[in-house]
Amino acid sequence: MDVIAEAARQWRERWGAEHVPAMRAVTTVMRAQQLLMARLNDVLRPHGLTFPRYEALMLLSYTKRGELPLGKVGDRLQVHRTSAKAIVEALEAEGLVERQPHPTDGRTTLVAITGVGRRVAREATEALHAVRFETAPLDDGELATLSDLLARLEQV
Repeated sequence: MDVIAEAARQWRERWGAEHVPAMRAVTTVMRAQQLLMARLNDVLRPHGLTFPRYEALMLLSYTKRGELPLGKVGDRLQVHRTSAKAIVEALEAEGLVERQPHPTDGRTTLVAITGVGRRVAREATEALHAVRFETAPLDDGELATLSDLLARLEQV
């Protein structure tokens, strides 16, 4: 059964057809996110990562010094500070990052990627590239269109 089509049918019956396109689009995006997250986590599992942990490693690897304050990690990943802390703690337990006191701000903790973290991030990226980030069956043009459409939602 196509659960999204069924949800659209139910919605139409209860709320009217005018709201179905928005409900169906949002439901489709959320379902796609869940499926992609599960698939990407499967690809990353052999590297000891989940997709949020991978994102944190990549975020740190892109900085000039390979480090960021913990609060900025959460801000840039767009997750609550508690979630950012849990991600960092898991990465730290694997030796992929380390927490350090900020040299000039005693209230701030820096998160720094380690050499092992850089290696794991590189290997995990190669694995994701090998499966095109699990975006099959979409081709490059469709992916560009999808990205453009979804980017418009961020402009609201």
